[in-house]
Amino acid sequence: MKKIALVTGASSGIGQATARIFAQNGINLIICGRRKEKIAELATELRKLVEVQELIFDVRDRKEVFRQIENLPENFKKIDILINNAGNAHGLDTFQAGNLDDWDSMIDINVKGLLYVSKAVVPCMIEAKSGHIINIGSLAGKEAYLKGNVYCASKFAVDALNQGLRMDLNEYGIRVGAVNPGMVETEFSLVRFKGDEQKAKSVYQGLQPLTAQDIAEIIYFVISRPAHINIADLLVLPTAQASPTLVKRS
Repeated sequence: MKKIALVTGASSGIGQATARIFAQNGINLIICGRRKEKIAELATELRKLVEVQELIFDVRDRKEVFRQIENLPENFKKIDILINNAGNAHGLDTFQAGNLDDWDSMIDINVKGLLYVSKAVVPCMIEAKSGHIINIGSLAGKEAYLKGNVYCASKFAVDALNQGLRMDLNEYGIRVGAVNPGMVETEFSLVRFKGDEQKAKSVYQGLQPLTAQDIAEIIYFVISRPAHINIADLLVLPTAQASPTLVKRS
């Protein structure tokens, strides 16, 4: 029987690449995102390989998260793998210059969104006494950097939640782990700099960053380990990056 994976933030970047590699390896999918057209396009592509269920919601919307996951068709209710990938960064400011709307967005998506989706999915894993949760964290959740204050705080929270979930779900045989990337070239910087393409591109100039495909391959490696192995916390950086602020550029 094929496994079922739910992937949040599947409309682009790491989430989209993860959905593709899962489909290529025969894992049925529930793909979630806010952009209906992007999710529909991906679903059409992946249905050539596996069964796919589309969910269109914003992870910040608690009622909608629970409503849609609770109303999944019967053949999609037993979720084996949860990839908590949806997340964002907004702005790059000192604390005193910070934008409150940016703060709310980062906390609501990166922390509360992860909590809502996990809370909705975990009961079926507890009932089955099996499951695997991967939380997409960040190097920013291990070490803060200048002007990263609230974004770093949100990713430090993911790190703490990853540890807490692993302890709370241990008795049910549910694996919980985190993949924490450094610099990955996706829409991340474009969102952070609110559509400023020049600023976004400058982040990756002079080095070879990670790609969404790189992280997707690592996620698949983690979830495909034998049942007695749980990769609890994995940090992956481009070779050029040694810390949030130490980067070798040509």
